[in-house]
Amino acid sequence: MVRLPLTAAQLESGRRLGSALRTARADRELVEVAVAAGISPETLRKIESGRLPTPAFGTVVALSRALGLPLEELAEICQPDASRQRSAS
Repeated sequence: MVRLPLTAAQLESGRRLGSALRTARADRELVEVAVAAGISPETLRKIESGRLPTPAFGTVVALSRALGLPLEELAEICQPDASRQRSAS
C-alpha cells in the first residue's frame, strides 16, 4: 500500500496541533508529558514541531489526558478551517 503525500491543509493542521500542545504543556518538561502520555519524548517533539502532522488517534487521546485538554478542543484545532472559525468567533 502506498501512502499518499499529505496535503497542505493536513500539514497546516499538524502545525496547529503541535502549537496547541506546546502551549498546553507550558512549563512542564517535554519528557514528563511524554511519559504521562505513554509515548516517547521524540514522538512528542516531532508532533510539537509539526514533523509528525498526523499522529495516531490514540496518541492524541493520550496527550489530551496527560495535558488536561478536552479532546473536542484538539479536534476543533485540527479542522482544516479552524483558523477561520476562531477568527469568526
